[in-house]
Amino acid sequence: MLTLINTNTMQPAIAPIGIDYIAGAARQACIEVDLVDLCLADNKDTTLRDYFSKRNPELIGLSFRNVDDCFWPSCQWFVPKLAEQIKAIRKLTDVPIVLGGVGFSIFAQQIVEYTKADFGIRGDGEQAIIELYEQLQGRRHFDKVAGLSWWEDDTVRTNKPTWPEPLSLSTGRDTVDNVTYFNRGGQLGIETKRGCGHNCIYCADRISKGTFVRVRKPMEVADEAETLLTKGINVLHICDSEFNVARNHAYAVCEEFVRRGLGKQLKWYAYMAVVPFDAELAAIMRKAGCVGIDFTGDSGCEVMLRAYHQRHKKQDLANAVRWCKDNGITVMIDLIFGGPGETPASVRESINFIKQINPDCAGAPLGVRIYPGTDMAITAAAEGPMETNPNIKRKYTGPVDLFRPTFYISHLLGPNPARLIKDFIAGDKRFFEPIDEANAALTDHNYNDNTELVDAIKTGSRGAYWHILHKLRT
Repeated sequence: MLTLINTNTMQPAIAPIGIDYIAGAARQACIEVDLVDLCLADNKDTTLRDYFSKRNPELIGLSFRNVDDCFWPSCQWFVPKLAEQIKAIRKLTDVPIVLGGVGFSIFAQQIVEYTKADFGIRGDGEQAIIELYEQLQGRRHFDKVAGLSWWEDDTVRTNKPTWPEPLSLSTGRDTVDNVTYFNRGGQLGIETKRGCGHNCIYCADRISKGTFVRVRKPMEVADEAETLLTKGINVLHICDSEFNVARNHAYAVCEEFVRRGLGKQLKWYAYMAVVPFDAELAAIMRKAGCVGIDFTGDSGCEVMLRAYHQRHKKQDLANAVRWCKDNGITVMIDLIFGGPGETPASVRESINFIKQINPDCAGAPLGVRIYPGTDMAITAAAEGPMETNPNIKRKYTGPVDLFRPTFYISHLLGPNPARLIKDFIAGDKRFFEPIDEANAALTDHNYNDNTELVDAIKTGSRGAYWHILHKLRT
């Protein structure tokens, strides 16, 4: 038996779709699967103790979704809590533990070393966890399991991940209590593809999901959406890195939704790149049920767009907002302030441009989380020792360790960059402002333990969290 444990207890509750996909694959391989969901447990310690007093699986899989909250200056690091959870499980059972998930995949070897877990799987886990399960029953040739980290002679070894193509996932969604998650979280996730061929300077998705796009068949995606509809779940969020990369696949998924009439029953949101996007794609997305798009805008300044390695230009961003509004799609622009070369002038230009093109709302966080293996890490390292680099911001002491929340904020913005940004925003309610350390009012859109969101969902709000927060502000 394989026991899967959801360790993510962030609120609002976010359904662990990876667990549903892995459980479906394991069952297809004739492996019995159990779920212990700590997010929905009233008492986590009692839940674990009661479970392992009655069950003795062959393998325990822990899902680890987020390494930290990715927000400056909160800098909440979740790895120590994961280590504590593993210690608690170790007291109850000696069954091997394997870690996985998007957050885990960014720091696979380091997390295994830190937590002392037996194994970890970087990248897609559906086939790898089956292979690991079988090796534990047989020859224990762990070097043959794709993406696996494991201990050998007190050293963690790590295999290269494989990125299955084409991508096929279980559509049953019958392991996780998705109805409860919908009621407590206001939406359910679904994937149409994995991987990304873009190379944004800061993004770690290429590390965790692969450097090229791997798509699911549109019919399979629609089957999964229909499965959730039968459970009364009619608000979805597409969890792809960027739904429109590749554009033709996004269009084909929408066509299948339209063919089945799902656009009349579902409301859904998506993360999107600014390009490729056009009026035709916007129109069919709306017809297929899309009600909101969160664009990776990054900046309204051409200099900063190039610094972030974005493929779009300011006019592309303006066009995207216009096409959304023409089709009745609510639009959010996610910005980043503080990247390499950011100045007060570029901040002013960006904010003024966003005001001009008039999206429904815009995120204005301060700071770029630096992940190893990204161009952001290379850029920061090229500026000299990070310990003395005035652009590096962190909440810990000692040597700079990118395993822990570490941010880049251009020193050219002065001693209080959050206040600078807020002054340029000038109270415009369309913007989610950064946290001003001198005045710690939480005006940004950090979703971690956001009681405002939790309360809104309790009273019936549904949708993407940025959209719910936007409606609460207006």
